Formats: sequence, structure tokens, C-alpha cells
Amino acid sequence: MIKLRQRVLWASMLATATLASAGAFAQPAPTAAPAAATAQAPAAAAAPRAEHRRMERGDPAKRFARMQEHRAKRMAALKEKLKLSPAQEGAWTSFTASTQPPAGPPPQRPDRAEFAKLTTPQRLERMQARQAERTAMFAKRADATKTFYAALNADQQKTFDAETAHMGRGGPRGHGGPDGHRPPPAKG
Repeated sequence: MIKLRQRVLWASMLATATLASAGAFAQPAPTAAPAAATAQAPAAAAAPRAEHRRMERGDPAKRFARMQEHRAKRMAALKEKLKLSPAQEGAWTSFTASTQPPAGPPPQRPDRAEFAKLTTPQRLERMQARQAERTAMFAKRADATKTFYAALNADQQKTFDAETAHMGRGGPRGHGGPDGHRPPPAKG
């Protein structure tokens, strides 16, 4: 009796394994359409990024206008969250005016071919002059920020700290973390 049960068990297991493997091999071959769709999926996902890169390389005036519009929205949101009193409006106006980027699009980078023709000391002098300009702009903005911060009450300072904590991080173009997204707010 036991032998018969074992034989039936082994036969059923063998039949199950045979049917399972036959079913795996008997599946129809994939058509060309799904293969083409999967090949196009990465290209389709990359299309918005490529379009964004083209826009970034586009007209500097348009890029500058978009940046100004984005800055205006951020500043309006910050002002709303700070709930400034009428006495603080003057400090806000001075702060926004002092931290405003220079008018017009940023200066164009020097032509690479022209830059390559310069001697090493000449290139270093140009880089040093540009660094001095950036340092001066940063000092002006830092002073304006410190002056405005001093005009805020303790609750507003906490809000200002929380809202501006992401500024100046080293992500792409200074926006957020390494992947370009703002990190989650700190807990506690």
C-alpha cells in the first residue's frame, strides 16, 4: 500500500513539474511591439529632461525672466508666512531690494576658445576678478539679511530659519540636495 501511495505521489509530482516546465516553454514568443515599447520607454522618460536642458541653454533673457518670476513667488510666500507687521514693512522692502539679483541677465561666460588662448596668469586674474564680484554680492546680501532678521520677532525668526534653511545647499544650481529635491523638514 505504501509503495502505491509513493508511486502516485511521485507520478503526480512529476506530472506537475512536466506541465509547469512545458507551460513555461510553450508560451508564445513576445511580439516586436512590446520590445519596441520597452525600448521607447527610456527614450520617452528622457524626453522631458532633454526638453528642460534645451530650455536651459535657450535664450538667457527668458531664463532670467523665469528665475525672477520664481524668486518673486518664493519671496511672496515667505512674506505671507512671516506675517509681518506694518512696522516691519520697511525692513522687508529694504531686504528684498538689497537681495535682488543684478538687473538683466547674468553676464555671458567667456568663449572657451578665447579663454583657452589666455595665459595661465591671465585666466587666473579673470577668475579672481569674478570671484571678487561674487564675494561682494554675497556680503551685500548677507548684511541685508542680518539687518532684516534683527527686525523680526522670535517666532518670525524661527519661521525665517525654517523657510530659508534649504537656501545655499549644494544641489543642482543650489536647489535642494544632490538629487535636486528639498530634504524633508527636520523633526523636533
